[in-house]
Amino acid sequence: GVKDGRWTVLQLVEALGFCLENTDPRMRGRGIQLLSQVLLQCYSLLQEKEVLHLVLFYESRLQDHHLVIPSVLQGLRALSMCKVLSPGLAVSVLKAIFQEVHVQSLMQLDRHTVYSIITNFMSTREEELKGLGADFTFGFIQVMDGEKDPRNLLLAFQIVRDLIAKDYALGPFVEELFEVTSCYFPVDFTPPPNDPHGIQREDLILSLRAVLSSTPQFAEFLLPLLIEKLDSELQSAKLDSLQTLTACCAIYGQKELQEFLPSLWSSLRREVFQTASEKIETECLAALHALSACLSRSVLSSDSEDLLDSFLSSILQDCRHHLCEPDMKLVWPSAKLLQAAAGASLRTYHRITRSVLPLLLEQYTKHTQSSQRRTILEMLLGFLELQQKWGHVEEDESALLSLQAPVCSVVFSALTDPSVQLQLVGIKALTLLGSLQGFLSSSDLELVVDHLIRLTLHEEDSQSSEAAMEAAGCLAPTYPKIFSGHMVPRLEEELQSEREESYHNHRSLQQRCLQALAAVSTHTSIVRVTVPVLLQHLQKVQKGTEAGNTQDMVSVCQSLHRVALQCQEDVEGCWYFHQTVVPCLLAMAVQAAMEESTHTLPGKALLEEEVLAAMIPVISAATTHLSPELAAQSVSHVVPLFLDGEVSFLPQNSFPCSFQPFGDGECLEAQRRLVALLMAFVCSLPRDVAIPQQEWLLRELLALSCSCNCPFTATTAAKCFAGLVNKHPAGQQLDEILQLAVNRMEPGLVEGPRRMQALTLLLWVTKALVLRYHPLSSCLTDKLLGLLGDTELGPAAADGFSLLMAESPDVLHKGCHADVRIMFRQRFFTDNVPKLVQGFHGAGPDVKANYLKGLSHVLNHLPKPVLVTELPTLLSLLLEALSCSDRVVQLSTLSCLQPLLLEAPQIMSLHVDTLVTKFLNLTSSPTMAVRIAALRCAHALTSLPTTVLLPYKGRVIRALAKPLDDKKRLVRKEAVAARGEWSVCGS
Repeated sequence: GVKDGRWTVLQLVEALGFCLENTDPRMRGRGIQLLSQVLLQCYSLLQEKEVLHLVLFYESRLQDHHLVIPSVLQGLRALSMCKVLSPGLAVSVLKAIFQEVHVQSLMQLDRHTVYSIITNFMSTREEELKGLGADFTFGFIQVMDGEKDPRNLLLAFQIVRDLIAKDYALGPFVEELFEVTSCYFPVDFTPPPNDPHGIQREDLILSLRAVLSSTPQFAEFLLPLLIEKLDSELQSAKLDSLQTLTACCAIYGQKELQEFLPSLWSSLRREVFQTASEKIETECLAALHALSACLSRSVLSSDSEDLLDSFLSSILQDCRHHLCEPDMKLVWPSAKLLQAAAGASLRTYHRITRSVLPLLLEQYTKHTQSSQRRTILEMLLGFLELQQKWGHVEEDESALLSLQAPVCSVVFSALTDPSVQLQLVGIKALTLLGSLQGFLSSSDLELVVDHLIRLTLHEEDSQSSEAAMEAAGCLAPTYPKIFSGHMVPRLEEELQSEREESYHNHRSLQQRCLQALAAVSTHTSIVRVTVPVLLQHLQKVQKGTEAGNTQDMVSVCQSLHRVALQCQEDVEGCWYFHQTVVPCLLAMAVQAAMEESTHTLPGKALLEEEVLAAMIPVISAATTHLSPELAAQSVSHVVPLFLDGEVSFLPQNSFPCSFQPFGDGECLEAQRRLVALLMAFVCSLPRDVAIPQQEWLLRELLALSCSCNCPFTATTAAKCFAGLVNKHPAGQQLDEILQLAVNRMEPGLVEGPRRMQALTLLLWVTKALVLRYHPLSSCLTDKLLGLLGDTELGPAAADGFSLLMAESPDVLHKGCHADVRIMFRQRFFTDNVPKLVQGFHGAGPDVKANYLKGLSHVLNHLPKPVLVTELPTLLSLLLEALSCSDRVVQLSTLSCLQPLLLEAPQIMSLHVDTLVTKFLNLTSSPTMAVRIAALRCAHALTSLPTTVLLPYKGRVIRALAKPLDDKKRLVRKEAVAARGEWSVCGS
């Protein structure tokens, strides 16, 4: 009635008169309870006058019987949310609560109501409450004192934070407010099991920390408490104290810290020197960093003591001498403390490095053992990394700049040390010195390049060689002239040199040269120098006749691929690489194919599958990041090359005959293989780039994929067709080309010599359509499911399900702009797994394995959370698949089951007997990969509940003794891990 406006609240009060004035406190309580419940729903409808009368009524009821108080508080909570509350009423209500109610004697819910009333008034009547002065703070202290419930504490801590943040008067009650909150420090709370409120210990810790670190006024009380807890034996108390100290340093100044700095430093030093806990060490270092930063921020007056300087002097005094100890026992703890302080500000960095860097350089020279030198250089590296934080080296202040010569000398000596570990630290330090602007002179830089070349090409250990290449790649963008003018020519010279050393060593040196040329190509100006060198070497290898030039060509292509990836984010570099490399590779391939066609130079290495497969990612990476305008410019040349034989855009385009990759005749077989390069290009173009003569190109690719005798050519034609179909706009043209493809595939799948080519085309077209949710995909998938019952094509069709679900490396992935819808795997699973299961149950014994193989491929590529939900219905089939004699089915099923043992232990526990038997049987499989997978699954079984495993413990340990003697090391390694885990099961 009140909501509808038929009754006013005052009429309700009159109607409740008998209850509200009843002598029985229970009856009064029920009357007030009903009124309060109405107010909680209707407080926004109240008039100002009504609120005034109600507040006065409720205030008078606060003196009533204790049974009535909870309902009175609920009514006051409703009134505290009224916008029409008259000025002065909020203060009046709170005064009444503070005077009349002993809050901590109330039930938890009623205490929560009081906190809510205070919170409501603080958010809406701030100025009025501030008029109470410190009395408001004192009243709240009385309310909160003794609170124990975590739900209420979170609210109370928030109120204290607001008191401080909104600048309420604390008056003489600062210490009392600190005491009433700090009594909970450190928080000791374990939530009860199945707690519906979800309050965690961490929530209380963070809320209390926010209070304690909210004002410098608490410092004189808090810092002694933190020092006390730091000196306790309780790890959690130490961690909490350190994190709170770090938080406090954000608002403290010199005045607050001055008295306690010696004790704080003493506690922090002791913990770092003595603790076995990595967490406590990390927090100690963070606290020291925060203290140093806090002292660095403090503005000094002319007559005040420089606390930062004296604090850093204490740190240096206590740590510096440990850097010189012969046993180097406390070297690392001391270095960490010094670095934590040095990283706080530029001032602390200069103060500490001026003292420490000369000492470290001296110690490096004194120690002769590589291990000791490595430790010292690692410490030096830590200080160099801090310099990087502050940017440009300032000549007037930096200790580092004054020590340029000895620092370089130490780093260069590490690079020539026989110890690989010392070399690796030296390479890191070298990279860091190079990143410090203005630190290395031009002569130093030439020496840096000399060292990097030597380590890259002639260092026996591959770790040092690879690290040197990475360092060159990092430094090249900073010093492009030095690297393009000094390093690249040296590498080119080494690459072209004809040495008298063994063939293997020469090949290894050339391999490193190629890798180094790619690694250093991290700036466009360097790419313009290295790419011609790599292409020139590829042409040289193509003309060579010695054995092994196939692998040499692959190596050059791998280097070109790395350069292409490094250029992708730079528009200028990407376009230079594309217009230089793609035409050159096409020209070389066309030249080789024509020479093969005219039988002038048979057996060209460039046309071998391995080399063409290595060229595909180069062309793809050079194309994917082109802008649509530049891509359109390029496609207008490349597609006519393949369709019309238009070779005019190729360098050195005087070829002995015409280029007809889609022509008929055996003599053109070599030319047809180059469709792989066309695929790499057109399938990597952005989707909005129009492909000239696309319908004709699609028809030619379709014909080639169905009629070609060479499996490599037929497959690449099918992939190219699928890649174009996936991006083709929906409409009549696409429908027509797909119908044409179906008409070509269907007869080819039924009979004839090219059934496998027809299946390959079916698989790739199905994948292209499944990825984009095309309606025809379900029809093609049904054809594939039907082929599982074919004795000839069934196994290959089953493997095709892996192709449909897996990420394809060269076409039909997001990196090459394919149309890939999210959750296509889940959709494929939902649509087709029931059909696979049904087909398995209806299949003959000779083809059942095909259905199991297809199913295991689908499940293997499915996101694990989806698989877990479907597990109960599929587990029996997976267990049956383990009995299949096909090793691919076994492997796929095992790799599917292993993560499920970890993620769905309860379901898997129901089948533990079968799982143990099957896994142990497969540990004796003749196939090494199956034995390894079975042992990993046996290992994963230990994640099941111990009570389930114990009956099988003895049997499994005995059975796993056999693979401990397996002839293959990898099998023995897995057996040791699995048997060890089973041995401690239940202990």
